[in-house]
Amino acid sequence: MANTAPFPFTAIVGQEDLKLAILLAVIDPAIGGVLITGHRGTAKSTAVRALADLLPPMEAVAGCPYHCDPTAPASACPACARGGVRRPQRRAVPVVDLPLGATEDRVVGSIDLERALVDGVQAFAPGLLAAAHRGFLYIDEVNLLEDHLVDVLLDVAASGVNVVEREGLSIRHPARFVLVGSGNPEEGDLRPQLLDRFGLHARIRTLHDVAQRVEIVRRRLAFETDPAALAKRYARSQAKLRRELAAAIERRPSVALGDDALALAAALCDKLAIDGHRGELALSRAAVALAAYEGAAVAGRDHVARVAPLALAHRLRKDPLEPAADDERVRRMLAEALA
Repeated sequence: MANTAPFPFTAIVGQEDLKLAILLAVIDPAIGGVLITGHRGTAKSTAVRALADLLPPMEAVAGCPYHCDPTAPASACPACARGGVRRPQRRAVPVVDLPLGATEDRVVGSIDLERALVDGVQAFAPGLLAAAHRGFLYIDEVNLLEDHLVDVLLDVAASGVNVVEREGLSIRHPARFVLVGSGNPEEGDLRPQLLDRFGLHARIRTLHDVAQRVEIVRRRLAFETDPAALAKRYARSQAKLRRELAAAIERRPSVALGDDALALAAALCDKLAIDGHRGELALSRAAVALAAYEGAAVAGRDHVARVAPLALAHRLRKDPLEPAADDERVRRMLAEALA
């Protein structure tokens, strides 16, 4: 029988950049999502699928297929636009998998064939984008995603609205989500337009510490043997992280970005010749989220420095003559800026 419980997030060994990037995206979804790249078997999918167990529940309109916020339903929501009493309901934040072979109809939604055949009415069957609204949309092997689905994601990510035109049916519905993608760069590059949409990029490498490798195998075998026992073993650390995340989410709007931190963010982007200004925005938001997570009232230069490789490495211009990895280039420039 397949394991249904996810591997505990706090049981993941090492991969601190991966875990930090995911936690920051939870604290502030406006950062713009997370791209995770690295070798096979380095806990990329495991970490994302463990995320659902950490998220605090959200309030949603009962009966709304797009689970709108009762206090501020989306203007594009066809269900909430009909009016009536909006009864709030607590539900889990959605974490939706987008399978690599999914059709466009499965992703964006389509005609509800069952209702058309049984009731003789034309109705809309929401897709994965609707299911992910106000939550997380996870794409494993995102670099292998078909181009027409990439185009759909780019359109929806920019507008926050999914528009479906099918056989005379015209539907607009809200679709704001945190995009999380993972993949092995050896199997293909990501389109630059989609790469730019990710706020953070965690580059995962195989661990070379023997003690850590032993512990990884030990915990994985324990999970496969008795997932409930492993979950119980890490229940306390999971509960602690849940409380810390909830507190950070509540604290974040009151955390200020220090002038020196903002100046460092802008200087780094300028020195690294990063195009546009999404780099500064992602870096600043990530620094504020980190400060909120650590209980600081102001995000300073240290917070910027710690998240700079995550926010900037994937935005660098490619230089075939540069032997250093992109995140190492960011760290080198950061050291110069801080000196």
